[in-house]
Amino acid sequence: MTRAVRLEPVNEGNLEPLLSVAAAEAEPGDVMPPVEAPAGWSHARREAFREFHRASFGGLDGPTRTRMYAILAGGEVVGMIRMTRCDESGTAETGMWLGRSARGQGIGPAALRELLNEAAAAGMRLVVAETVPDNYGALKVLEKCGAKLREDDGKVRAEICLDSTPPAL
Repeated sequence: MTRAVRLEPVNEGNLEPLLSVAAAEAEPGDVMPPVEAPAGWSHARREAFREFHRASFGGLDGPTRTRMYAILAGGEVVGMIRMTRCDESGTAETGMWLGRSARGQGIGPAALRELLNEAAAAGMRLVVAETVPDNYGALKVLEKCGAKLREDDGKVRAEICLDSTPPAL
């Protein structure tokens, strides 16, 4: 049974727990943009992780047009999901990561459903995502949440229309 999943906007209060999960259970390239820093979770990379997330504190109307959420399962931070306002009106792009110990438990689809609720409340009509064909975990999560998938040029584009897909069960 899936532990209760909820989203909490990333802030100073949950940023360090989020970094701890990332450093213990994920590769830097899977949870943040590339930075010039020594390999692994070096001090410089940890600082870049903090700054990357702090840049989104302004939310959808802030400079990055992004709201990042800590994914909590059973009250513990287990990953992150984000929503970024696209140039096309009513469209948001999403992406997520989960720590290794949280994978395969239904947390991903539950978190995405919660994000779809947030997107609908923010006036979005379409949520899109992009991944690679061999990211089976992401593809499974997207399919479970009603995404239409299209492969093109080595990428998979997912579209979830909020007008036709119930955001949560």
